[in-house]
Amino acid sequence: MKKLKKVLVGIVALFVALVATACSSKNTTKEDYTPKSLSIQFVPSQAANKLQARAKPLEKMLSKRLGIPVHVSMSTDYNTVVEAMKSKKVDVGFLPPDGYVLAHKQNAADLLLQAERYGVKQPDGKQTKNLVRSYRSEILVKKGSKIKSWKDLKGKTISVQNPTSTAGYVFPVAELKQKGLNVVKSCKLVTVTGHDQAVLNVLNGDTDAAFVFEDARNTVLKDNPKIMKQVVPIYFTKPIPNDTITVVPNMSKPFRKKLAKAFISIGKSKKGRKVIESIYSHEGYTYAKDSDFNIIRKYDKIVESTKK
Repeated sequence: MKKLKKVLVGIVALFVALVATACSSKNTTKEDYTPKSLSIQFVPSQAANKLQARAKPLEKMLSKRLGIPVHVSMSTDYNTVVEAMKSKKVDVGFLPPDGYVLAHKQNAADLLLQAERYGVKQPDGKQTKNLVRSYRSEILVKKGSKIKSWKDLKGKTISVQNPTSTAGYVFPVAELKQKGLNVVKSCKLVTVTGHDQAVLNVLNGDTDAAFVFEDARNTVLKDNPKIMKQVVPIYFTKPIPNDTITVVPNMSKPFRKKLAKAFISIGKSKKGRKVIESIYSHEGYTYAKDSDFNIIRKYDKIVESTKK
């Protein structure tokens, strides 16, 4: 009887150990995933069908450098990309800074690279020849407006993007809250789709001001060469980290390095730069670290406080 009890105790102990090992392996995210084919998803910054066509050449460029098939697709918004990466349906996501912070918090994505763009020079809003890793948000008003500074915005109508837009909402809302103006409660915010539409709203007098990226006036310059003199900035925010290229957390380190080198190489080639310029106005890619995005996390909290 004693021998039987010992055998039973041993079996139970072995079973418990096996269950514990299984649970442990499930909860541990190992960086050992090496894709046999790569799935990349973008967040549309313009008509999805146009962006898909412009991003298509990227498949061949990456495939040649990685030695595996590459598939590019478009999402409806960055939340869709985050969900796809979380469920491991997508390997690589092009995410705006706010989208990356959300994805990283949910253990859906790790930072691989950050985009580089040409800087913007004021007061004419023209591009410089210097590549930068950040940009700013600006507040625009119509030339001759009685609104001379952020203090004059109280009670006014403002064109904004959706609340997840870093330049079109988060940064200006957060910084003005820090200065003592809660625009969510003290102003009438009019949500529009596209920074170009926000610029036009100010020009046409549909709203008193607009929160846009610097210098969004260039998006309508072709149709209206006088826009730089008709609509003017009264405020610039602190620098905003550029967009990101992110990968699923279980992607192996050797493949991450190979992928990063491939994207950087594409950005440095003449044909490659032309492709990424047409997609997101990116001029290249560089290495970055997660802490570079702490200002996004800080401002997100401030924006949340404006609703209380």
